[in-house]
Amino acid sequence: MGVYLDFNSTAPIDERVLEEMIKIYRNTPGNADSRTHTFGDDARRAVETARAEVASLLGVNKDEVFFTSGATESNNIAIQGLREYAEKTGKKHIITTSVEHKSVLGTCKALEQQGFEVSYVNPKADGRVSVEEVTGLVREDTVLVSIMHVNNETGIIQPIKEIGEFLADKETFFHIDATQSFGKLVDELKAIKYDMLSMSAHKIAGPQGVGTLVLRKKRYKLPPVKGIMYGGQQERGIRPGTIPVALVVGLGTACALVASEYKQNQEKCLTIKNALLEELNASGVKCEINGDQNYCVPSTLNICFNGVSSEALMLSTKQYCGISNGSACNSKSYEPSYVLTAMGIPTEKIENTVRISWGAESDCEDVVTSFKELLAVAKSFAAF
Repeated sequence: MGVYLDFNSTAPIDERVLEEMIKIYRNTPGNADSRTHTFGDDARRAVETARAEVASLLGVNKDEVFFTSGATESNNIAIQGLREYAEKTGKKHIITTSVEHKSVLGTCKALEQQGFEVSYVNPKADGRVSVEEVTGLVREDTVLVSIMHVNNETGIIQPIKEIGEFLADKETFFHIDATQSFGKLVDELKAIKYDMLSMSAHKIAGPQGVGTLVLRKKRYKLPPVKGIMYGGQQERGIRPGTIPVALVVGLGTACALVASEYKQNQEKCLTIKNALLEELNASGVKCEINGDQNYCVPSTLNICFNGVSSEALMLSTKQYCGISNGSACNSKSYEPSYVLTAMGIPTEKIENTVRISWGAESDCEDVVTSFKELLAVAKSFAAF
């Protein structure tokens, strides 16, 4: 079966998280919005405990945390939810980057069809966007700047702290897609000034199907985000629908675990990365690492094996490891990665690129062993 090395797509659920979820499924049958019996009270307490755990990890207030089905929905609400405000104020300009997740890019493209103007900033060859280029695009009619913290394909960290500082006293909202950094760059996120933040539980060993949209208060008011669906007043109208109590508890539990373990988790991930880089350097395989590793998370490598088709490499090493060549949302597409294209990487190199990502629970020895097998296959392919 091999070693799982596609954590940026989804991380295996932590057994401790699963245990807490099973307790809820077995013992807490109530709807968290039912107010006429103790079953509803029990469910509501469990949800609010989880909300406090998410808030604590981010250093925000409980009433700034809204549960969603995940970062894709959170991104949609953050961007689409400002439409009414934008139309009332005439502020219909959005700034984002060309390497965002499709849930951001797709939403921005849809708004362009409705009269919005969107500026897309390309990253430099190192994978990072220029702070000056982003801030230089801000205008009086700019309603939103939306930038991911860590890129899901390359692991490159964007300079959102500097952008947040610039926007802090502006009448422009700042949204962060923190899907790949939440629970990992914990101290960094606490220090960043932003108005909205999106995340998914399954990236931090929580369950799939639940996430958070954080709406930070400014001058005691939440951002003027409106719900984009109808059907109920759950989550104060931001996200209607029955709250999945067990999933929310799973998210809260994952946050509580991360809060006490994130430092050693990062150290474990860095140990694995250093071991992989050592093997890579010693292998003699001709390759290039995409993105500046001085600004990269310790759990991701995006590697171009010169002359080796990524599709062939992935298929030929399935018995050793599970890797990918891009975002899971594009896994059925055979088009070159739009992220690497935006970085200016030639198509022929993109077609030779794979993404390897791991977590703190990954066994370093197993990962290195499987990576050696991958390198041997890559070396044999490159010889032809």
